Amino acid sequence: MQQFRIAPSILSADFARLGEEVTRVIEAGADLIHFDVMDNHYVPNLTFGPMVCAALKPYSTVPVDVHLMVEPVDDLILSFAKAGADIITFHPEASRHVDRSLSLIKDSGCQAGLVLNPATPVYVLENVLDRLDMVLLMSVNPGFGGQSFIPQTLVKIRQVRDLLDMYECESGRKIALEVDGGIKTDNIAAVAAAGADTFVAGSAIFGQADYKAVIDKMRQELASAFS
Repeated sequence: MQQFRIAPSILSADFARLGEEVTRVIEAGADLIHFDVMDNHYVPNLTFGPMVCAALKPYSTVPVDVHLMVEPVDDLILSFAKAGADIITFHPEASRHVDRSLSLIKDSGCQAGLVLNPATPVYVLENVLDRLDMVLLMSVNPGFGGQSFIPQTLVKIRQVRDLLDMYECESGRKIALEVDGGIKTDNIAAVAAAGADTFVAGSAIFGQADYKAVIDKMRQELASAFS
């Protein structure tokens, strides 16, 4: 049976109570904590640094999923690995040497992934699949939370799913497919049906009073779509 993971993005959490927010959302059923790192350079916003990740790590009993929207990436890869990241993903456009950046992540003991923006072609994955543990597809343009899901992403999810399934058949190694942007209870089943297995949700969870009710509803939607 397909295993799905829900990764609440603390970009939409209450910044004044981040430790408490991490605890609450994990108790509500989160599988990962998604950590959006923006530098006001690669994307037009500024969020968290490694010190915040290190401070929140003791609150997280699930893996910390760090998404680097920064340029350049290599120094921050090392900093976030030291700060306690379990998974580190970055955008290929932000690295001069993608293979080298992936090697830095793996050599630091973290899982590694690439992030594809809505207009980034799928073929950039083909020569580095052996280095990847995760592919993250952006279903919005990166930089801000609360955006609407781009429907064309469903086509891209299917394309990447086919590529990853082919690689798994050849290598025996599974690569996770994560989607980030506009994920809600009313579209999560369609995103899963296209081939995603990991779902980043920010305002859809942290914008509600009852985190558990939202996560439970997401799981119900996933279960009903695959029953």
